[in-house]
Amino acid sequence: MAKREILVLPDARLRTVADPIEKVDEAIRQLAADMLETMYDAPGIGLAAPQIGELRRIVVMDLAKEGEPKAPVVMINPEILRYSDETVTTEEGCLSIPEIYYDVERPAEITVRYTDLDGKLVETDAKDRFAICIQHELDQLDGVLYIDYLSRLKRDRVLKKFQKAERLSKKAS
Repeated sequence: MAKREILVLPDARLRTVADPIEKVDEAIRQLAADMLETMYDAPGIGLAAPQIGELRRIVVMDLAKEGEPKAPVVMINPEILRYSDETVTTEEGCLSIPEIYYDVERPAEITVRYTDLDGKLVETDAKDRFAICIQHELDQLDGVLYIDYLSRLKRDRVLKKFQKAERLSKKAS
């Protein structure tokens, strides 16, 4: 396993649609292991491959609370089959947009289908925090960030902050 660098806004790769994975092989299993190590180290509860510069349709998550045993989930080529009409608003953050948190409204329940690390097709219903995390990570596979759900004013404020930080870091180097 290897910890990878997490890309930060405004990196253009975060806005790129990820490519489907053709087969689950050792390279994909290694990518998943690297993603989990990176996510745990950050620390975070979810990570999409584009966040480490891998434009592939794979996400990892672990919603175990502190003190609970790790419960990693790896989803390859995930797709949401059903969204509930009921919505919930929760505070979201993103490892690629560090230290910024906003409330986002999303469907409360979903059904998702994905391939696991054994190459098996899995279909599961998710609700609450799990459903929110899946939607957040799957958006990232399509180049959509949670700030895209904010008002234009809030979104522009976040973008300007990170663009300024990028300019300052380039000047310093």
